[in-house]
This record gives sequence, structure tokens and C-alpha cells, in this order.
Amino acid sequence: MTSPRPIETWLIDMDGVLVHEETPIPGASDFIEALKASGLSFLVLTNNSIFTPRDLRARLLGSGIDVPEQSIWTSALATAQFLEDQRPHGTAYVVGEAGMVTALHDIGYVMTDRDPDYVVLGETRTYSFEAITKAIRLIEGGARFLATNPDPSGPSPQGTLPATGSVAALITTATGRQPYYIGKPNPLMMRSALNQLEAHSETTVMVGDRMDTDIVSGLEAGLRTILVLTGSTQRDHVGRFPYRPTVVIDSIADVMDLDVPWE
Repeated sequence: MTSPRPIETWLIDMDGVLVHEETPIPGASDFIEALKASGLSFLVLTNNSIFTPRDLRARLLGSGIDVPEQSIWTSALATAQFLEDQRPHGTAYVVGEAGMVTALHDIGYVMTDRDPDYVVLGETRTYSFEAITKAIRLIEGGARFLATNPDPSGPSPQGTLPATGSVAALITTATGRQPYYIGKPNPLMMRSALNQLEAHSETTVMVGDRMDTDIVSGLEAGLRTILVLTGSTQRDHVGRFPYRPTVVIDSIADVMDLDVPWE
């Protein structure tokens, strides 16, 4: 991989790049250790808003991957940053879990079901009919509709799970209102991560496993992109898309062999 400007910042997707659920992908730990030793800035990104960065650090550490808490960026944090910029000290009704609620509390938002400024839909493993019904009625009453990401489904050891995008579609069908999605493939997720690191797009690379989220959002944010084949997109599917990653490699272990400034 060559470029007029050297790489100074790395954005790395988590699921499918570093881990499968809680199983580490070979080479992931070595890659993170090389990044830390290089002194280059980096963030591990995830569209999952269930967990706080502290939770995710513990989960990754349990998989043998030592990522500092401050080096984890979630769709919940990106959503909170968006709301702080758009409507500081507002109110929200949240359908989600600790990662989303904590991120909003940290920016001074009040959680309420009384005429909130926003309904914020995040990832959860315990969607309730009552909470979804409340969200629908609040949106009908004028609350703005945000969702952390459009992923329709997610993996689990038992099989496919419905994810934020599927529940958002249910709410949209009931209300006629589309949410604004913050997470990938919205390049806003990448821009918020760059802002967090005070980095520049021309010196940043995105490593991901999905052409339709990681790679397209990286491309639209002006980043170079690396597709690894340990997740959702397989090699024979790459050519079906009207855009291409900068580099396609088998796994995160192969990043070490690329011509990048580790020292």
C-alpha cells in the first residue's frame, strides 16, 4: 500500500476483524501490540452500542487482546457526540442498554419518557414490546428519531439475532418516520472517530470486514481502506460492489506485512 502521505492513524473494526464474538482472530493481539509499540494513534470501532468502552476492554482482554479503554469508539459514543453538537443538554427516551445510556448521561442528557427531544434506538438483547410501543407513541408525538446503526441482524453462538435496523424498520412501519442512523455506513462515524483522535483523513486507514459498512464509510470519509476476509465479505463478493477497498488481505495478521510505518 503506497500513498503520498504516510499513515499516522488506524481505525479498526472489532467484530470480524479482531474477534468473532469472544473468540480472537489469529494475529489480532500481535497487531494491536504492534500498533501500541509504534506510537501511532488508533481506535477500535464497533456499531454495537450495548457495551461501554470499559466493558468492551474487559471482553477483549478476556480474548487475549489488550486494547486501552480510551482506544475504543462505539456507535453509542458517536451518537452522544452527535447529540451534544446538535442539541446540548437535551432529553431522550432510550431503547437500549448501558453503553447507550451511559454515553448520553456523560454528555448531560436526561433520560425521560415525557416529551423527549429524541427517541434513541440502540442495540439490545432484550427488546420489549412495551418499550417499542412507547417509542412509537413518542415519535408520533413529535420526538426526533435516531438509531445507532442500520444493521438488520447480528451473530450469536445460537444463530442470527435481530439487530437495531430490524427494530427501526418496525418503528418506521408503525410511524412512517425514518430514523437518522449514526453508525456505519454513515461516514459520520468515521468523522467522529477522526475528531476524537484529532486526526486527518489523508493519513488514516480503516480496517474492516464488510464492504457495505466499513469500506464504504471509510471511502466516503476520505480514508484508505483495508478489507480483511475473516468476516462478512468474501473475496468473490468484492467485485460485485461499485467501489473497491485500497487493499484486500486474508486477515488482520497480514497487515503486519504491508508497507506501513510501524517505526
